[in-house]
Amino acid sequence: MTPIIGAGFLGIESFTPPWDVFFLPLFNLLVFLYLIPFFDFALAIIVFTIVIRTILAPLFVRQIRSQKEMQRMQPLVREVQRKHKGNRQKVAEETMALYKEHGVNQFGGCLPVVLQLPILFALYQALIRASGVITGFTVNDGNRAAFTALEEANVVSAVAGQANTYQVAFEGACNLPAYSQLPQFLPLNCQLIAPVRLTEPVNTAVGWLLNLDLARVDHVFAIPLFGFALSFLAVIAAILQFVQVKMTSPRPNADDPTASMTSTMTYTFPLLTIIWGGIFPSGLILYWIVYTAYLVVQQFLIMGWGNLFPLFGWQPAWAPSPDAGMVSASRPKRTDDDAAASKEEPRPTPSRAPAAVGSRTNPRQANRSKGSAKRRGRKR
Repeated sequence: MTPIIGAGFLGIESFTPPWDVFFLPLFNLLVFLYLIPFFDFALAIIVFTIVIRTILAPLFVRQIRSQKEMQRMQPLVREVQRKHKGNRQKVAEETMALYKEHGVNQFGGCLPVVLQLPILFALYQALIRASGVITGFTVNDGNRAAFTALEEANVVSAVAGQANTYQVAFEGACNLPAYSQLPQFLPLNCQLIAPVRLTEPVNTAVGWLLNLDLARVDHVFAIPLFGFALSFLAVIAAILQFVQVKMTSPRPNADDPTASMTSTMTYTFPLLTIIWGGIFPSGLILYWIVYTAYLVVQQFLIMGWGNLFPLFGWQPAWAPSPDAGMVSASRPKRTDDDAAASKEEPRPTPSRAPAAVGSRTNPRQANRSKGSAKRRGRKR
């Protein structure tokens, strides 16, 4: 693997496996998109997100279809829960057997979720490296010698007026021993292939976003709230996250522990997204907005609105109820209780029919006994 994508490949001067095997292709793709004419850093992140989502689309399509099949099986699952009410272990066993019988893998959607976490971390590292600004770093006795060596090589310099903030050169020496201890100070060009090598630092400020610096926490679309920056971008990401999870989450069911856990996640994830908006660079939140919006559209094309509605009691006329699809997909087996109920329902009908007939025939029988030939011969 090292001779193919390692140090020396198309001008890459620094390569540290195994992380760089995953990180460097993403990092080089982001910088390549940034270098496209008329592209700024925000457009590069947006196109980067769409490209990554499109490459991973087959995995997510499989995940969405698995979730759709699980929704269509809800009537059968509810029947199992009704039959073994109060016995959660039995419910879990029977539900697993039911999924296995119908060929549904309830864990089939875990891989895309797991895969997106290293992508997020790689993009975070790419944003920091592209900006060249390191914040929150403290020089101590353990790293002082390595940091001094980088200062002497003109790789890092302190930012005036900002404590614990340092500017990293976008090009410089790439093979200093100090990088093994302080890899965050590696110059940008050391891990770029020759065709996308930069001649100047990346401009992470975006004019059409009111000069929002995507390498820093949102300071343009944010409202200070009790010492926390409430980012409007993070709120948009949280709303999309809520819609995406609500579309695929099962309806609340007290007998189904999985449904209750998913219901909790429906509200927990958006709240976490809002919190992350005040911690992580705004470029990462922009990525999350585009990423989740893409996923919402993809889910809609495959499964419609899913279980998004009713939303806080609102059921729009243009969004059909999810019950229709589930009932037609899998009808629960007829039980003894259902059979008994079906026998009891039509009982009033035969009780009314004899009364109606009797009300017409009794007078005729009485008239016949009186020998009324005229009434007996009347055509009815």
